[in-house]
Amino acid sequence: MALFLGCMSGTSLDGVDAVLAEVDASGSRTSVCAHAYEPFDEQLREELLALNASGPDELHRASLAANEIARRYAAVCSRVLEQAGVPTHRVVALGAHGQTVRHRPQEFDGTGYTVQLLNGALLAELGGIDVVCDLRSRDVAAGGQGAPLVPAFHAGLFGREQQDVAVLNLGGIANLTLLPRGGAVLGYDCGPGNVLLDLWCARHTGQRFDDGGRWAAGGRCDAALLQALLDDPFFSRQPPKSTGRDLFDAAWLERVLARAGHGLAAQDVQATLVALTVQAAARALQQDQPGTRQLLVCGGGALNAGLMAGLRAALPGTDVQPTSALGVPVGQVEALAFAWLAAAFCGGRPGNLPAVTGARGPRLLGALHRAGGAGLVGGA
Repeated sequence: MALFLGCMSGTSLDGVDAVLAEVDASGSRTSVCAHAYEPFDEQLREELLALNASGPDELHRASLAANEIARRYAAVCSRVLEQAGVPTHRVVALGAHGQTVRHRPQEFDGTGYTVQLLNGALLAELGGIDVVCDLRSRDVAAGGQGAPLVPAFHAGLFGREQQDVAVLNLGGIANLTLLPRGGAVLGYDCGPGNVLLDLWCARHTGQRFDDGGRWAAGGRCDAALLQALLDDPFFSRQPPKSTGRDLFDAAWLERVLARAGHGLAAQDVQATLVALTVQAAARALQQDQPGTRQLLVCGGGALNAGLMAGLRAALPGTDVQPTSALGVPVGQVEALAFAWLAAAFCGGRPGNLPAVTGARGPRLLGALHRAGGAGLVGGA
């Protein structure tokens, strides 16, 4: 077993999760040794949110934001290593996702692009550890979606020989992994996770997110609005598919509300957005793996009691549990996946599943920045 770090900051824009993990030589076994979380302050969060759309001097602003993301990653990795009592020289590499601000695979010129802000060279300088980053663009270059990348990792961690299992990551966007017993792993983005819920909650309550889903619980799902939301072509599109804030943003929600949300109370809209996340995931699961015995949920949405209750109600024959029930806390799964992807890169193993992303074949994912000295996190 070798030590790898993994850092993830997702479309929810809440902050950075980092794990120190042990990964075996084949990548078939992983375990978390330590975890830390660093929230984004409001200024950085607002800048990253603004960079999801075109704006003034955005190349300059994006470059500075990439530097700041590197500093935040270095700081949270320092905390993880200090917590574990592990010096930098024992860590093989850090798998660093960066902050997605644009995701448009296969669009415009047939190849498209995906952009994760992160100065990997600066992170290697600050941390004193080899950095594997830019983990999505090679899959896009090979004709894929560049996402989701976690299904191969989910298969080793959660797959079962005796039953069909699925994993639902409820970050800003919801992505579903299908792990059929004895079959090929599949996965795709199935719709919004927390991105619209957080947006609407912040607009009407001033809070970044609806803690535990309590605000939504006071509202009522509106059937007409829910259907209008689900009418978007994305939901009926066949995989491979992925999405992000490029589609599910404030403008998208306002267009649907203008058409089908007249006179609704803000809490009723929130309750309907909960139902949207639930129904998009449940319908995808029922369509593509109807025999699923267990659905494991991770990401911040797993802490939303309304979302979890909605999933259980929509999937009565399926045992719906957070991944923490299997010993993997819901906030650590994606960071652990990026430690696994760093291990795959260092071991010369492909990180993508072409059946998931649509790429022309397996590809080694990532770009390597070698460590540049002792760095901030301690010495050898």
